Parts: sequence; structure tokens; C-alpha cells
Amino acid sequence: QVQLVESGGGLVQAGGSLRLSCAASGRDFNNYAMGWFRQAPGKGREFVAAISRGGYATYYADSVKGRFTISRDNAKNTVYLQMHSLKPEDTAVYYCAADPNKTAGLVHTGGMDYWGKGTLVTVSS
Repeated sequence: QVQLVESGGGLVQAGGSLRLSCAASGRDFNNYAMGWFRQAPGKGREFVAAISRGGYATYYADSVKGRFTISRDNAKNTVYLQMHSLKPEDTAVYYCAADPNKTAGLVHTGGMDYWGKGTLVTVSS
């Protein structure tokens, strides 16, 4: 099992940047494909980004491509989401997720085994 705790959310102006972190407890963090998802007010949860176990492959939703970067440090059991050029429509609760069975390329389908409780990102116009 793995427990996930997100941090780094907050209020930022449009055009600004934030870096989210997701700290994982438990063993064998490098056996998990990791992803970030988000849920805006009144909307369903949507895929944002994913990263493979070794960190060599990354995947992004079209809406964040070129602005967000996912990375991981397996020595620190942490995955990151660096967000630049933030827009009001990026406002959402951001969730970290882990799965020992999915490949990173399938993280976008959801159904991940483990989820954090989320961190709120608010982008003001």
C-alpha cells in the first residue's frame, strides 16, 4: 500500500507559477506509475499528467501541455507538478494518484488504486 499527501496549492494570479508536491509513504515507490488529476468546481475529475516508474516517460492532457511538467524523485518518494502560465480555468483541487499495475500511458483512463486527498489551486484573473 501507499499513502499520498499533496502540498503546494494556493492562490496565484493568472500567468503565475506553482509547484505541487506529492509525498508517498510505503515501500517500492518506484513500482508505481504516478499521475495528477484535477477537479474544478461543479465538474468531474480529469487527467492532468502522468509519469512512468523510472520517470522516463511523461504524458499530458492537451489543456496543460507546454505549461505543466511532471517529474519524480524516487529517492525522495515524491512526485511533482510544476505549473507555469496558470489560467483561471486551471482552478481546481489537484489530486495525486498511484497505481502499481497501470503503465503510465494508461493513467489517463483513471481508476487508479491510490489517491491523495487533494490540494486546492486557485488562479485569479
